[in-house]
Amino acid sequence: MPTFPNLLDNFFRDDDFLANRWNTEMTVPAVNVKETDTAFDIEVAAPGMKKEDFKVEVKNGTLYISAETEMEKEEVKEQFTRKEFSFSSFNRSFWLPENVKTENVKATYTDGILKIALPKVKVEKKEPVRMIQIN
Repeated sequence: MPTFPNLLDNFFRDDDFLANRWNTEMTVPAVNVKETDTAFDIEVAAPGMKKEDFKVEVKNGTLYISAETEMEKEEVKEQFTRKEFSFSSFNRSFWLPENVKTENVKATYTDGILKIALPKVKVEKKEPVRMIQIN
């Protein structure tokens, strides 16, 4: 007869357990980032959400994207009542290069894709640091 620690070891090594655990914790959506000559374009795959679920902000040179959804379903039949709740949220952040014009950032949500346009601004090249020899 297996001992208690062995039962736990077998349980946590079970492939089905790990697969189910991975699927339930995977709440961060996929993100594509594309750079063009004039902007950085970010696409966040978040189907089934509404634009009101998202919060997008730029603060201290960082782009923050977050979303929170809550769903409630109630089923009432003669002998029983079943009520289910579902909560989902994610947070992503991206450091922005100095050539992003943060005051012109725009976001849209269409067909399950959150699109964020980060326009570029021309940044003057700084003179490279040069060591001066002391005589």
